[in-house]
Amino acid sequence: MSEPSIFTRILDGEVPSEIIAETENAFAIRDIAPKAPVHLLVIPKTGEYRNVVELAAGDPDLMAELVGLANTVAAEHSDGDFRLVFNTGPNAGQTIFHVHAHVLAGGLEEKSLGA
Repeated sequence: MSEPSIFTRILDGEVPSEIIAETENAFAIRDIAPKAPVHLLVIPKTGEYRNVVELAAGDPDLMAELVGLANTVAAEHSDGDFRLVFNTGPNAGQTIFHVHAHVLAGGLEEKSLGA
């Protein structure tokens, strides 16, 4: 069996982090290395799914719950406008293989995505 992810360890209280919002099946925290004025993570409580493709195929209701929680935290921590990003695979920047969504907000412009 593999080691629990950092997100599971946060949820279990082994690693300190402030949970800023929570539903029955998901929770949200602040990203420790923010890439936007508002950078939050929305994470399912289960570590069953490594990426968003697995999550969407395996549990569309949980996927919808993550999007709903992302909307809630974006409304609470910014003006309600947000970008929702799922990195899928190491070549796309995924470093933790416990699916999670990045909620980015706070005056973003389209050109902020790249070059």
